[in-house]
Amino acid sequence: MNRSQIIVIAVAGLAAVGAGFLALNLATPEPSETVIITASPAQPPVKLEDVLVSSGDVPMGARIAASGFSWQKWPVDGIGGGFIMKTSRPDAIEELSGTIARQAFFSGEPVREAKLIKSDSGFLSALLPAGKRAVAVQIAAATAAGGFILPNDHVDVIMTRRKESPEGGEPQIITETVLRNLRVLAIDQTVEDADGQRTVLGSVATLEVDAPQAEALTAAQQIADRFVLSLRSLADSIPGSEGYAAFLLAEEKARNSDVRIVRYGNVQDVKVPQ
Repeated sequence: MNRSQIIVIAVAGLAAVGAGFLALNLATPEPSETVIITASPAQPPVKLEDVLVSSGDVPMGARIAASGFSWQKWPVDGIGGGFIMKTSRPDAIEELSGTIARQAFFSGEPVREAKLIKSDSGFLSALLPAGKRAVAVQIAAATAAGGFILPNDHVDVIMTRRKESPEGGEPQIITETVLRNLRVLAIDQTVEDADGQRTVLGSVATLEVDAPQAEALTAAQQIADRFVLSLRSLADSIPGSEGYAAFLLAEEKARNSDVRIVRYGNVQDVKVPQ
């Protein structure tokens, strides 16, 4: 065997070995990535903080016990001003226990301290909006919609008085609506037993008025024999409700057409020319 034949055989052998290695690499699958399992849970994609919330529905004016508050996870991006966080006030539940709700809370609503009243501060004055007054009116169950009027209801105040006839005949009973659409701030109620039935009776209603309404109501109390509270529907009492615009138009028309003069216990309506 000459030298050239040996070189050809060697080259062929090297080519066969290289082809074998190439085929082996193509047939072998790539190794998969190693999965590391840890005992601790993975961090959530959104950072959370503990925020103080209401544990249940709280009506306005209710005293909130410690059980009425709880901590709830809240996205950091959604935490607004006034929210109470556990990181800054870990003892907030104990600090706010016994406070009074200035406004109603829904279950799960974040608690803002501006909506709470400390028990050592005035309660009714905190509920009054700016420029409003609170005036108490003597009532009875028969003149307060049978005891169904409750705080935050809206009422009309109707005055009845007896006017003696100048000819000595039967006295006249005059009935007129003094004020309309007043919010009831409070009404003292007592439970009494009558013929085996437990009934709720109110004797004094505290109404929300502005300064001129407070003067008119005070003057009317001096000449009235009785006040009747007429319960209004929410549909025409609350701003934004269906009939509230009609109520405002009627009030504006009444202000432009009549002027009521109260002098020495006598009430006189004067027509204003249009």
